[in-house]
Amino acid sequence: MKDSIYLDNASTTYPKPQNVYDYMYEFYRTQGFNPGRAGYDASQETAEVVQGTRKMLAGFFGGTDPKYLTFSYNASDSLNMIIQGVLNEGDHVVTTNVEHNSVLRPLNHLKRDGVIDVTHVPMDDRGFIDPDDVRKAIKKNTSMVIMNHASNVIGTVQPVKEVGEVCRDAGVCFAVDACQTAGVVDVDVEKMCIDLLAFTGHKCLLGPTGIGGSYVSEDTPIRCTRFGGTGIRSAYRFHLDEFPYRMECGTLNIVGVAGLKAGLEWINEQGVDAIHEQEMKLWSRLRDGLRAIDGITLYCADSPENHISVLSFNVEGSEAADVGRMLDVEHNIACRTGLHCAPLVHKQLGTDKIHGTVRLGIGPFNTEEHIDTAIEAVREIASIKKIKNTSV
Repeated sequence: MKDSIYLDNASTTYPKPQNVYDYMYEFYRTQGFNPGRAGYDASQETAEVVQGTRKMLAGFFGGTDPKYLTFSYNASDSLNMIIQGVLNEGDHVVTTNVEHNSVLRPLNHLKRDGVIDVTHVPMDDRGFIDPDDVRKAIKKNTSMVIMNHASNVIGTVQPVKEVGEVCRDAGVCFAVDACQTAGVVDVDVEKMCIDLLAFTGHKCLLGPTGIGGSYVSEDTPIRCTRFGGTGIRSAYRFHLDEFPYRMECGTLNIVGVAGLKAGLEWINEQGVDAIHEQEMKLWSRLRDGLRAIDGITLYCADSPENHISVLSFNVEGSEAADVGRMLDVEHNIACRTGLHCAPLVHKQLGTDKIHGTVRLGIGPFNTEEHIDTAIEAVREIASIKKIKNTSV
């Protein structure tokens, strides 16, 4: 990526803070042991890093007890455990049209197999879910409402707290996918009435790929869906029911945990609000620049309020994939095109019929120069397309 402009941070943040690279390298060279699986000091020191990171994340998300913060491969992994560990035959689930396939596909599998029924709440014209629509969708057999905190396509931050209050009043379990917000927008499981939270490490938490996790509020019923080694009580014939072991088995991705720890330390030093404010300044600059170009369509980008730094657009008369290819090959700008693993968003926008959108995702290391270069690149692409259309 040397000399390239990276604007695909909604997919994974790049680059990471330097302390993440340094700490992961040093940690794996000096503490790359199986945590807590043996009595020697080095193993116990590694376990302390894991437990310390567990405690940091639990506090970061407003949790009451670190043991309920569990690690996994990523948010998709955690969402599968949450969905399959909570739902039972005959249950009804309320979800939304702004969801990622990491929620939609597990639900679709269970629905296809006749286990559950699902209601999808649409977004409004600005890309937001109305909590009252969620309330109206809840039935007598509704056992879960599950939604993402912010859309990975249009960047709208959903009214999670208000939806959580609806669920709490109805006695329904509330699960939230915080993939796009954890690390850049405050998430508080207690204040937001969240029973189950899923997060990934490689996006706004600025860690590596292959690490994520969940927070399960105390007394939330969830079954163990994976079974294996825990390093303790090995003579017991079944997987342990207590947390964190209920949702963890086998050796953790310890270098991933270390990277997550370093990323979280960097975020705490900078401040979540400061990171978000800087990214949204760049988002507004990008939005205003693209909006001034003839032939550009922006999606749900009317206001930076309740938004993350993700912007989707199309160039009139062009396939999103072609625009993305031109940005890459001719302008050295990395972005994402297509349906972004969120087909219902595109279906409601109508962009499914034109193979999706071009998505630009701003991260903490982007600059005004990056944004201005991207604007001029899109302007050039749009003008070339306009000349070709005029000459036909």
